[in-house]
Parts: sequence; C-alpha cells; structure tokens
Amino acid sequence: MGLLGNFFKPTWWTGMTFGTALFTQRHGSEVGRDEAGNVYYQHKKNPARRWVVYNGSTDASRTPPAWYAWLRGTIDELPEKALPPRRPFQIPPEPNRTGTDEAWRPSGSLSRGEQRPATTGDYQAWIPD
Repeated sequence: MGLLGNFFKPTWWTGMTFGTALFTQRHGSEVGRDEAGNVYYQHKKNPARRWVVYNGSTDASRTPPAWYAWLRGTIDELPEKALPPRRPFQIPPEPNRTGTDEAWRPSGSLSRGEQRPATTGDYQAWIPD
C-alpha cells in the first residue's frame, strides 16, 4: 500500500494528512510497529523528533505505554531494547472507550435503556443560606 497509501482513506482522522505523508516520506525513518499496527517514525537528522501514524482512528490512547515512553523521550532506545518484556500478570493496554458502544455505563444509565432507581431518602439537597 505504501506510505502515501495511508493518506487515501475516507477521512484524515483514520490515516494521515497529505502534508504528514509527504513530510514522513522525505524526513522520516520507520523504527517500529506495535501490536495494533501503528507505525513509529524518527526524524533522519534530528532523532529527538518522533511521531506515530495510527492504524485506524487517530487517538493517543491507542498508543501502548512502552511506545508512548519512546515518543515522549522518556526512553531513548526502542521499547523492545529498553524495557523488560511484559509480565504474565500484566494485561494488554486498551484504548479509551468513551463515546463508543463499548463504553462503561452504570446501572440506571439512559444509554442502557434503564431507569434510575428512585432516591431512598439518604440524600439531602444542599440549600444555600
């Protein structure tokens, strides 16, 4: 599909803009990919300049913690070299689900099609003096 192929998607938030694609092609060097298919780049002349091209929606919560540390310069080497492997008790990171059908909704939430239970009398409204 190629680098510029990422640009030709229905909207800019599911790929990259033409300017980002052109800049990445001219000045970027691919350094790695994560499990979600996000591609990480580093500037050829200024290694401190780093960026990510998301595979899908452009949402920073889709960046795994190890790669986030690399993007922000917390670690200088790539996550595979700088960090220990994931331990068995650690669960994989998940993107922010707010605003999606998978978002958590408490019982009584209108979006769950339920009705909130009536108050039980243990609440007393604040009345200003």
